[in-house]
Amino acid sequence: MASFDVVGLGENSVDLVYRVPCAPAPDIKIRASSHEVSCGGQVATTLAACASFGLRTAYIGACGNDHNGTRLREALAAATVDTSHCVVRDVPNRHAVILVDERNGDRTVVWHRDPGLALAAADVPGTAVFGTRLLHVDDLDEDASIAAARIAANAGIPVTSDVDRVTPRTLELVTLSTAAIFSAHVPRALTGEQDPERALRKLRVTQAGWLCMTLGAHGAMLLAGDRLHHVPAYEVDAVDTTSAGDVFRAGFIYAWLQSRSPSDILRFAAAAAAVSCTRRGAMTSVPSLPDVHRLLGGQL
Repeated sequence: MASFDVVGLGENSVDLVYRVPCAPAPDIKIRASSHEVSCGGQVATTLAACASFGLRTAYIGACGNDHNGTRLREALAAATVDTSHCVVRDVPNRHAVILVDERNGDRTVVWHRDPGLALAAADVPGTAVFGTRLLHVDDLDEDASIAAARIAANAGIPVTSDVDRVTPRTLELVTLSTAAIFSAHVPRALTGEQDPERALRKLRVTQAGWLCMTLGAHGAMLLAGDRLHHVPAYEVDAVDTTSAGDVFRAGFIYAWLQSRSPSDILRFAAAAAAVSCTRRGAMTSVPSLPDVHRLLGGQL
């Protein structure tokens, strides 16, 4: 039996979140109505949500040795995410300033990450990868993510990837992924196709795995084999969209491990993301299973 259901490798962050009355514009000053410190980061938030859904999770990544690094590790531990493979470096932890528009929950992120936090391929603990049912990686430290994905793929362990940018190695990571989950702009940049479906189908020519694209207010799209699935976004009163994409990926992973159908996986992931938008913060916004099922209203 695997030690974990999900092992994640990638980003963590400590965010200083300011809620503002409107989106920032050049040369103006805006008074924040409130501010708070929130622990998150792409993979850290995804793992926290997976743990909230009852999955056994572990994190591979680097934290700083400052107060923020300690805060982040404590937040992961409180979320029941195993941090035994988290290394501590003698640099400040990754941090960000997030401006959340009070009108609709949209956000602007300004972040900084010390180069000393980068993971190399040699930093990947193979034993952790072999001990999981599924590996989830982002594209922050590509060498490490690709190395981990290759270990998992060679061992027959499914790999999900959070693909948020385009680099010369993006397609290499996608090829190693059982299910690649893209931000909306990535397939367009990779293929030159502006239409989401055409972009995914063009990628299908060279990529055999599932290809999923998050579309924000327009929901999400998944190409499984040659069949396209699409779900609209659930309508909720959004207060903060910071963790929507990360929680979507957690919902996708959970439903995948439950052997749900492609359409049900997409529906559950979209519902999980919608619930997170009704709450503030990153890791603090992750829903529970009952939260998601209430929004689904018996659809699954």
